[in-house]
Parts: sequence; C-alpha cells; structure tokens
Amino acid sequence: MGEIHVHEFMTIDGVVEAPAWTFEYGFDPKMGETLAALTGRSEGILLGRVTYEMFEPAWSNRTVEDDPGAPFFNDTMKYVVSATLTEGTWRNSEIVGPYDAGGIRELKQRLDGDLYVSGSVTLVRALLADGLVDGLHLFVYPLTLGAGLRLFREDDPPRKFALAASETYDNGVEYRNYRPAL
Repeated sequence: MGEIHVHEFMTIDGVVEAPAWTFEYGFDPKMGETLAALTGRSEGILLGRVTYEMFEPAWSNRTVEDDPGAPFFNDTMKYVVSATLTEGTWRNSEIVGPYDAGGIRELKQRLDGDLYVSGSVTLVRALLADGLVDGLHLFVYPLTLGAGLRLFREDDPPRKFALAASETYDNGVEYRNYRPAL
C-alpha cells in the first residue's frame, strides 16, 4: 500500500497560492534533491482539477533537458479529482471523478508506491480532513504576503503533526516534513 505525500511551497504566513513569489529566491540544488527523493518513490500523481489544468500546459512539452522533473510529471500516471472534467488531455491521466475519501483509500491500497500531491489546495484540505495524508512536505519561504489562499483555514479543526525532518537551504527556504501525530 502506498502513502500520500503532499508538497507545497508556502510563505511564513501560510500562503500557498500562485507561488510566483518563489522565483526571487532561486531554486537551491538541495531542494531538487529533496523533491527528487519525494517523487522517486511515487507511483502516481494525485491532483485537483485546477492544478491539473495549470500543470498540463506547463509540463507536457518540457523535456529532461528543460527540467529534470519533466519525465516524472509527463510519464507518471496522473489521477485527477474533479467533478467537472470528463477526459484528461495530458498523457497518462485518469479522471477519478469528484472527491471521494473511500475511492482515494482504495487507490492508496491498490498502488505499491506513493501518491505525490502538489498544489491542489482544495483536494489537500479534504485529504487532511479525512486523515489520508501520510506526509506533509512544506518548503517555507522567508516572506509574508498578508493575503492569499492558505493551506489551513481559520475554521479548520486542530490537528497535530510530528516533525519528521527539516533542512534550511542556502537560499533561505526551510524544508519541513511533517507526519500526522499518533
């Protein structure tokens, strides 16, 4: 059985939306190593519709020469949670339908490797609420935005996590890997 591992770029104040604000910090090679380890054990990519529709044009024409992550995003099976999409346009895509915690549990059990989730905040919130996230991998950037979509809403119930790993990169970004606290 696989696990679900979520990756998010985040500001200190918790904003995760439209992470163009990350560009100013560059991409530390050690961040790439961390992401490669995370994606390397993943058998599938689990995405919400909005992120899928943003990723498809951004990744589908990239090659390994353009970005070392391109083969992962293009060749790995993508499972898209959507109540409105009926057909995937990106190769290796399967529309799984509207969010269904039982269906996601079945998908986890069916796979030997992990499911990687990036972005997809609405989906991630649902996965967290249903206890389906096994690892939360946050790359926290040293800035605040004040406004914007946050991973955790003010009305979310309290949740406990255990810090499994952390690292600070030369560009000032801090990686935090959390697992649900038992």
